[in-house]
Amino acid sequence: MKKTILSLALVLAAGFVFAQKKTTTSASVSFDATTAIDKLPKADNKTAIASLDTKTGKLAFEVTIKNFSFSNPRIQEHFNGEGWMNSDKFPTATFKGDITNLKEINFSKDGTYLVVVNGEISIHGVTRPMEANGSVVVKGSKISTTSEFKIKLEDFEVNGGAIAAGKVSKEPVITVAAEF
Repeated sequence: MKKTILSLALVLAAGFVFAQKKTTTSASVSFDATTAIDKLPKADNKTAIASLDTKTGKLAFEVTIKNFSFSNPRIQEHFNGEGWMNSDKFPTATFKGDITNLKEINFSKDGTYLVVVNGEISIHGVTRPMEANGSVVVKGSKISTTSEFKIKLEDFEVNGGAIAAGKVSKEPVITVAAEF
């Protein structure tokens, strides 16, 4: 009986050591919505949750809207308000997708691998299909991912006077990064 329990414990421990799903609670999402008129609409969020399944290529990010940090507290107040992100009603933004060229990545060999990710992004209660290019870097036992892409605010029903006035870009640049 003791041998059976010990064997089962070793099998379970080996399963955890060689787990294919990687997660982090310190991924980052930032955006740059600056324009020629206003250089301040930029924010960072370093508390995003991310997961990557190296066997299936499933990739997911979740970010709490109120955790975006701006250099100007007034912009942060507007950003979270009802006229913009309405973060009380829509507290998170998410992405769920798949790395389409997973077979080109060798997770056991150091290197930088260019990837294409297809999935769905949900912002402000609106979900849209999305495709983005990015990279996966394998270095030792660490895996990191990065991607930079643009979204159209109108696609997610995000509007406000500053957009119409040209103070906020209609297509901000979004950057996501995670280290697993």
